[in-house]
Amino acid sequence: MKAYLRGLADEFGESTNAIRLELNHLEEAGLLCAESEGNKKVYQANPRHPLFGDIRSLVLKHSGITQVIEGVVERVGDISRVWVRGDFAVGIDSNLIDLVIVGENIDMDYFNSLVKKAEDLIKRKIHCTIIFPEKETNYFTPEEKRLLIWKK
Repeated sequence: MKAYLRGLADEFGESTNAIRLELNHLEEAGLLCAESEGNKKVYQANPRHPLFGDIRSLVLKHSGITQVIEGVVERVGDISRVWVRGDFAVGIDSNLIDLVIVGENIDMDYFNSLVKKAEDLIKRKIHCTIIFPEKETNYFTPEEKRLLIWKK
């Protein structure tokens, strides 16, 4: 996900000067990369930074996704991978978590009850699509943004 100064200032309700200072600090620390797009300086997370994985993990935990995954995966069947797609896959907070579960022999009644409990716990709607492992390679389109968040 990319963002620019004015958009971030509007989103956070802060002055552009305050946001610029923080962006400069994060860029100097190597946590953000910046590039020019026309007359705008656009920022995004630096995936090559040594702390990127840890920070991403914290964001996922804060959003409640890891609670959902761990609670569901351990109890419902033979799940091999869990993907998040949509807004969360590109780092945008959303009231909807769109998951693609790769697995088989899943107890759907139990699965649906766990999803409902997780929705109540994290105060977000969870949309799950379950696919068989052999369908995974053909399921996603090449341009679709997705993020692998659990792997057996």
